[in-house]
Amino acid sequence: MGSLLLKICLAKVTAGDPAIRQAAELIRRGGLVVFPTETVYGLGANALDREAVLRIFEAKRRPAWDPIIVHACSIEMAKSLVREWPEAAQKLAACFMPGPLTLLLPKQDIIPDACTAGREKVGIRIPAHPVALALIEAAGVPIAAPSANRFGGASPTTASHVQRDLDGRIDAILDAGPSAIGVESTVIDITARPPIIYRPGGVSREQIEFVLGPVRVAAREIRGGVPPESLESPGLGIRHYAPRATLVLVDDEHAMAIAIEQLVARGEHVGLMLPDGWLSATEVRQCMVFSWGKFDQLWMLAARLYAGLRWLDEQQATVILCPIPPATGIGLAILDRLRKAAAPPTPDPSKESTR
Repeated sequence: MGSLLLKICLAKVTAGDPAIRQAAELIRRGGLVVFPTETVYGLGANALDREAVLRIFEAKRRPAWDPIIVHACSIEMAKSLVREWPEAAQKLAACFMPGPLTLLLPKQDIIPDACTAGREKVGIRIPAHPVALALIEAAGVPIAAPSANRFGGASPTTASHVQRDLDGRIDAILDAGPSAIGVESTVIDITARPPIIYRPGGVSREQIEFVLGPVRVAAREIRGGVPPESLESPGLGIRHYAPRATLVLVDDEHAMAIAIEQLVARGEHVGLMLPDGWLSATEVRQCMVFSWGKFDQLWMLAARLYAGLRWLDEQQATVILCPIPPATGIGLAILDRLRKAAAPPTPDPSKESTR
């Protein structure tokens, strides 16, 4: 049986909208509802209901060591979920909430350990999307929500992406059109000295440093087939955001042209995340081309990133070539997603033969 699809008109959405009320009732009953945010579509459940949260992991096939962000609809709700709200939190909230920023803070006991992978800190954010805010308000509870896709794959920025990944595994989808930002929120631990960005995202390092002063970006790799006990942040240090095709990153237009020639000669079905004005029609004639946008418009590249990777998968590309954007502004978030998507799969110890 397919999931219920509820279309929402953004021009007049409120917590009293019939579709919002219907979705909120599902949340209160322990169901799973996909909803749009300004970053990507999220797979939501009542964050205070442990069994509902565990259903998220089951639907996504997400490992228990990967924590889930909790979404609130107001500063007051956000504060009620954590044991402390330091000055740095107040400063960032004043500038970027609602918005694509997640704060890691010590959790209240009402947040189940399943949300935090057993850790003491929970990621809290207030989404800047009218449907998400209306749903949380109508449900009357905070909503735990990772991206609404199978674990490790490219995140969804439209309801149709969600349907391809999760139809029949969830209760309902609220469809309000494409997500505007297209990459996930920035996750920062402001209790560290200096504060640590665990996941670059829709709020840039430069924006945060303008408010707080110096921060650092975490660099953690997970190698081998042994999964971690838990991660500090979603999407940290493991192959993630990946298309089915092999993703190959290239430095520039010339490197892309050389890679095309080599891969086509090898018999690969080559897909391109192609910036405007790159390469000639002759050079790309044997490739599947997704027009990514102007390479200096990083916000457009971010908004179209996952849609492009998914579209090239649908065209049956076996290899996708993608250039590396500059690591400034939201470009750092794009680069983070591309590097994780291009990483080799982590071996599954359960499938290795014993010796």
